[in-house]
Amino acid sequence: MNSALSAFDLARIQFAFTVSFHIVFPALSIGLASFIAVLEWRWLKTRKAYYKDLCLFWSKIFAVAFGMGVVSGVVMSYQFGTNWSGFSSFAGPVTGPLLMYEVMTAFFLEAGFLGIMLFGWQRVSPRAHFGATLMVAIGTLISTFWILASNSWMQTPQGFEVVNGRVVPLDWFKIVFNPSFPYRLAHMALAAFIVAALVVSAVGAWHLLRGRRDPAVKKMFSMALWLLLILTPIQAFVGDQHGLNTRKYQPAKIAAIEGLWDTEKGGTALNLFGIPDMQAETTRYAVSIPHLGSLILTHSWDGEIRGLKEFPPQDRPNSTVVFWSFRVMAGLGVLMIVMSVAAWVLRRRGRLFESKWFQRVAVAMGPTGFITLLAGWVTTEAGRQPWVVYGVMRTSQAVSPLTTQQVGISLMTFVVVYFLVFGTGVYYMLKLMRAGPALPGHTPHEAPARLPERLPNETARRPLSAADHMIDAA
Repeated sequence: MNSALSAFDLARIQFAFTVSFHIVFPALSIGLASFIAVLEWRWLKTRKAYYKDLCLFWSKIFAVAFGMGVVSGVVMSYQFGTNWSGFSSFAGPVTGPLLMYEVMTAFFLEAGFLGIMLFGWQRVSPRAHFGATLMVAIGTLISTFWILASNSWMQTPQGFEVVNGRVVPLDWFKIVFNPSFPYRLAHMALAAFIVAALVVSAVGAWHLLRGRRDPAVKKMFSMALWLLLILTPIQAFVGDQHGLNTRKYQPAKIAAIEGLWDTEKGGTALNLFGIPDMQAETTRYAVSIPHLGSLILTHSWDGEIRGLKEFPPQDRPNSTVVFWSFRVMAGLGVLMIVMSVAAWVLRRRGRLFESKWFQRVAVAMGPTGFITLLAGWVTTEAGRQPWVVYGVMRTSQAVSPLTTQQVGISLMTFVVVYFLVFGTGVYYMLKLMRAGPALPGHTPHEAPARLPERLPNETARRPLSAADHMIDAA
């Protein structure tokens, strides 16, 4: 372990590590839950068998993602008490109730209907089963609501006062619906659907490349690409509005994202590429386009954007980090739009299911949703620094009084355990995806398949049991 790193640095690395592992699983499960609900609705309307095949197939992957998301989320939340007790003591009166509301309204709803969704095909009527699936999908969105309300309050806090070194809530409506909340909620919800759509399209493309042409594979490939065509431009618009909001409430973050050091009068250039140097207070090797920064960030030709030099050095985010994390997010977002438009053109020409080059592109684009999601969260969270509650509490004030050795040992333990446990889970999901939905006529539609060792009338007790493939299956 690097002796130059303090307990504070290691605590930040540990939280970044655990939250990065955690966020990818809820994002996938949020998108898949709604996708499964749509598939089941279509099956009820049309009674076409391939819709139910797709329901059963994606429900297995959803179960694994949901289970890993719950486990990683519980572990992450404990760190508020272990590594960040200063934050918990200071902001707990706001963040504690918000997280409790998430558990009481969303998690209980999901947990209450998840068993019916996964194992109730033969035990309830089709309409009742669809109702359970719909409740699970709604529960994932409610969970997103409360988690983003808590995070957004930390970014743009309001509706409180500080009494005796602790936050005291004054107006819960202002706390929940803080200035950045609508933009963050829309941005994250759309990101979750895009993540799931990219995964579904990649799996569909994989099986098309392997020669499958049955309705289930074509349908999931087509549905995912339609969703991407609709959502990716909307996400670009929401991102633009989010940027305007961030410029108003977190101007230092915008300056760091743009690698902008001096306030430029009469119009601000956009740095497409460059290497921000925090010590020299300049962006080296910058490739800039005059006035484009003003057009994007103020929607005017000569709009003024404050440079980082207007903020004290101790209040500046690390521009080197957020400059590139933002460009990874935005660059991949543009590729997603291009891919969606290319799919539309191929569809119009009747070549969507036969174009192998495009299917290879779709497979390659499968993981980019997760990369974009992580890059976006790095931009959001690193850009907020050095504040844990923006303008109210510094991150250095939030850390627990721990030694470097204590945090270092726990960090190394997390790294080893996470890669073993969640690495195995990801490997298993890839196995399920590679197997694909059942071939026409190969799976009875009365009930999902069961593990060989399960008794005929035995009900599984865990979400992961919904996946019926052995981990080492070919």
